[in-house]
Formats: sequence, C-alpha cells, structure tokens
Amino acid sequence: MEDLREVLTRGGDQAARELLGCHLSAGGVTVRLTEVEAYAGTGEDPASHAHRGQTTRNAIMFGPAGFAYVYFTYGMHWCMNVVTGTPGVASAVLLRAGEVVSGLDAARARRTAVRRDVDLARGPARLCSALGIDRSAYGLDLLDRASPVRLSWGPDPVPPTAIAAGPRVGVTGAHDLEWRFWIAGDPTVSAYRRHVPRTRI
Repeated sequence: MEDLREVLTRGGDQAARELLGCHLSAGGVTVRLTEVEAYAGTGEDPASHAHRGQTTRNAIMFGPAGFAYVYFTYGMHWCMNVVTGTPGVASAVLLRAGEVVSGLDAARARRTAVRRDVDLARGPARLCSALGIDRSAYGLDLLDRASPVRLSWGPDPVPPTAIAAGPRVGVTGAHDLEWRFWIAGDPTVSAYRRHVPRTRI
C-alpha cells in the first residue's frame, strides 16, 4: 500500500477520494471515514478558509500534508480537516462523517442524545464530538504514530466504483462544485442540504 502522506500531497479531489475508508483514531474511538469534502487554496475556491490568503487561523492549511486543521464554527462545534497538497499551497479535506468501528461505548458516552449508532459520527461536528477532538488537535501530525489523533489506512480499501461525488454542503461560494465524496449507500453519510442564503427583511 502507498505511503499515506505521499498520497495526501496530491491534494484536492484526488486526496479526498483516497481518505474514504481510512481510519481516524482519538480519545479511545476509531472511525472509518465515509464522507469527506475537498477545499482548495488562495484565489481558487471561494468556499475555502484560505481563499483570501494566509491568516493565523488557517496557517496550517498551507502545509505540509498530513496535519490537522481544526476550527470552531457557529460558536459551538469543532470540525477537522486533513491538510493535503504541497507545502505553500493551501489545500485541505474536511472530514464529514464516519462509522465508529471501535470504542463504541466511549463514542456513546460523548454523544448521549444520539439514539442510533450510525448517527454517532454522521456530520463533521458529530465526528469530532464522538472522537473528543477540539482545538488542542490543531497542527497535530496525524500520521505520527505517537500523535493523540491518528490517521491510517483502513483494512479494506474503497474501490473507485463505490465512491459517489456531489456538491459540497452548507457553503456560500462554489457550492455546485462536486468536491464532496462519500461511500455510496453507507448509512453514516450525512444528508445533503444546499446552502440557502438568509433573506433580509
């Protein structure tokens, strides 16, 4: 199997597809990634946090590949991206959903309101919650075996024929760009909702 960091340096939609089926482990829980979403860099992608250039918040997006970009959203949720592409060129893949494959009790303890196990890590904020991921994971090398948040190949690669693609979720710019990828038919994949701008009265 190829070196995962080398695969991630390809960036964009190619790296995103390869992340499907990978395992992400943290806080005593491991999930199999079932849905991801790619974002490009400065001036290329209006929906990207790096679209207008480098800031303190998005600095890790500029490489190297394999590191964690974690951010807080809506004043209540943590979301995590895997940095991809070559150093100096911003690129990342948002981890949107996964199937809990170990540490089920720990995930349930963090997500006590969830009734079905398929919903434990269904959505980017829920995925981070189930794994106990927060701001402290920002900048971690996910491919370092000693890292508290660890990304690795899964035991069963996802064949290209099992991968579906469609528009990204909840973004205001480039929302029709088909850079969201998921394992077709998997029950842990989040529901698609096109972003609808709020109407001012």
